[in-house]
Amino acid sequence: MTSTKLQTYRENGGVSLTWKDLSVKEVKEKEKGRAILKGITGYALPGELLAIMGPSGSGKSTLLDALAGRLNSNTRQAGEILINGRKETLAFGTSAYVTQDDALMTTLTVREAITYSAMLQLPDAMPASEKKRRAETTIREMGLQDCIDTRIGGSWSAAKGLSGGQKRRVSICIEILMRPKLLFLDEPTSGLDSAASYHVMKRIAHLARPEGMTVIASIHQPAAEVFQLFHNLSLLCSGTTLYFGPASLAQQFFASAGFPCPPQRNPSDHYLRTVNKDFDEQDSTTAAEENIEILVKSYQSSEISQQTEQQVAGICQLGRASRRRTVQKGSQASFVTQCSVLTRRSFVNMYRDLGYYWLRFAIYLGLCFCVGTVFYDVGHDFGSIQARGSMLLFVAAFLTFMTIGGFPSFVEDMKIFGRERLNGHYEVGSFVLSHALSSIPYLIIVSLIPGAVAYLLVGLQRTPQHFAFFTTLLFLCMLLVESLMMIVASIVPNYLMGIMTGAGIQGLMILSAGFFRLPHDLPNWFWKYPMYHVAFHKYANQGFYKNEFVGLEFPRTNGEEILRYVWEMETGYSKWVDLGVLTGMVVVYRAVFWGVLKFGEKIKPILRGGGSAKRATTVDVDACSDGENAV
Repeated sequence: MTSTKLQTYRENGGVSLTWKDLSVKEVKEKEKGRAILKGITGYALPGELLAIMGPSGSGKSTLLDALAGRLNSNTRQAGEILINGRKETLAFGTSAYVTQDDALMTTLTVREAITYSAMLQLPDAMPASEKKRRAETTIREMGLQDCIDTRIGGSWSAAKGLSGGQKRRVSICIEILMRPKLLFLDEPTSGLDSAASYHVMKRIAHLARPEGMTVIASIHQPAAEVFQLFHNLSLLCSGTTLYFGPASLAQQFFASAGFPCPPQRNPSDHYLRTVNKDFDEQDSTTAAEENIEILVKSYQSSEISQQTEQQVAGICQLGRASRRRTVQKGSQASFVTQCSVLTRRSFVNMYRDLGYYWLRFAIYLGLCFCVGTVFYDVGHDFGSIQARGSMLLFVAAFLTFMTIGGFPSFVEDMKIFGRERLNGHYEVGSFVLSHALSSIPYLIIVSLIPGAVAYLLVGLQRTPQHFAFFTTLLFLCMLLVESLMMIVASIVPNYLMGIMTGAGIQGLMILSAGFFRLPHDLPNWFWKYPMYHVAFHKYANQGFYKNEFVGLEFPRTNGEEILRYVWEMETGYSKWVDLGVLTGMVVVYRAVFWGVLKFGEKIKPILRGGGSAKRATTVDVDACSDGENAV
């Protein structure tokens, strides 16, 4: 690319990315760190596509993450990464990262998914009609107009939905709504056939040039047609550069090094086959290792390597000479708008996903009918004391326990959150609050209707006040367990392990809640202090029991005496205190959920600048000679 053309892209906000002597090392406490990248140098230019290729374990993803500013905390980086030759921080909307996995809300249509994302990312100053227009324009740019009203679908969805290539294009659509100047793609063709791979990359290539977008993609083994779309190639092996330069000249370089590409063979296949040592013999110096050594020496002494160094220096010099600010400050939707949009989107998803609440509703309805028939018209004789206690325990313990059935949906929500938060689409607080708000109407239905069936069939105290308290307490218990399971989903994003973890935690709480072993009989160490007092089932049981037994008369005794001497309840305060404690625990659990998500970002950073929650890219690197080491 000529300096004049590069300057034109710069004037239109284009981003040139350069890296020099970039090294990344894995840090371990008791072991010597392993070098992942070793002195990598290269560049990426506006309007062009750069392919990062190499066999498995070559450092492709590490290089992409280093350039995007999202390396894990257990790595150390040294070298120089500059934007337009200067130290810069990418503001929100300037860069985007498309992950390898298409974490999409399967119940939404293409139009809905991209429109909701536009509402989240684009600033409040832009009218809603303009945001919708931007969404539909982006859909057409990626060639999705024919399936615009088709639901995305997935493994958990009844509908067939989109193909793999279409889903990948939806993921890309979502990330280019802000018209980023720097686009990172992690294995964009993974899992796609050759036709789908070509269509995906062709759309990106056609979009990159007019938009002046700098595209960097790690790609494993592209088809010949896909490989021809790339302008430059960075070929890695064991963290070392084997080739960096124009993709069209790579075949000539390999031939000059003694590895000509056979006729009718895909050039990218030939490059990887030449340096892949996974299947060589272990007890001798392998052919692949010799090939790698020859290619490294050939590249280091080649004219292409010198041209790369000169190009990096020229880009940096041109950028430093420019007085124009490289990256303009971005803006996004406000916190209130984010909460509103996320709540609406989550509400729609919960309504359409049968496994989220409707399946649980049917199970709850069946269980409550069974409870009602087992304890039907329990009466007020002496035997009804134990029956009422058992029935209320079942409601407080096992009905709320069934909330873990929604865990798979919670895990899917966390995957979507991870992708969207990676690019700073919204704040963590917006997600936590909106998820709680959108679930409230469904939990009210789930607690009200099945709860009424059990309540009326059993014949508990039939006053509106008692029934309202019963359903409110059941609702709070379900909301609290959902909060607990969201915490588990953020820590253990695995269906089986997460359900086992959540079930184990609730099992401990039920065991120490004061029913199976009365409170005064619980061992003081651990079971009474702290488990009995931190288990929410204690306050749920006491609330249900006080609501039912206070005011009842039994043969030769009354409900208050039963609470005090039979169930050993704490009668020094009313049932409303128990309700208040559960409400406070819901708030605390949601706050813990927020804290876990924020802490997780410290471990694996999002694209952000400094302490901002808005999307940006900041890379900390070790000091170099010129002191300008950052993105």
